[in-house]
Amino acid sequence: MITGLNHINLRAPAELLATLRDFYRDVLGLTVGPRPGFDSDGYWLYAGGHAIVHLSTQRAHETVRGPVNPAAPTTYDHTAFFGTDHQAMAAHLAALGVTFHESRSDVTRQHQFFLHDPAGNGVEINFPFQG
Repeated sequence: MITGLNHINLRAPAELLATLRDFYRDVLGLTVGPRPGFDSDGYWLYAGGHAIVHLSTQRAHETVRGPVNPAAPTTYDHTAFFGTDHQAMAAHLAALGVTFHESRSDVTRQHQFFLHDPAGNGVEINFPFQG
């Protein structure tokens, strides 16, 4: 039975991979940490002691589209993270020049930020309502 999300893996060319590492580290505050000695390069980024974002170098024979049908559009929309202190995060994103859209969901009782990483992947940050 499923008990939660373990990690996401993003695969990209080496040049973009470093940019993604910097984004998830510098913008979202994840920490680059240990990664097993796979036969490809990459990074694991941690939050709360867990490697939640895996970045892997795309090999020459691989595609960024689905392996079953590379011509098919992807169904991936975004990855959502838990956050704390939406005001501090808003100031942090603004200081870095990161564009984001803010929303409050009365249905889920969350304050939400929506943005994109340097590869165009959707990123959502959810903060519990304060007060």
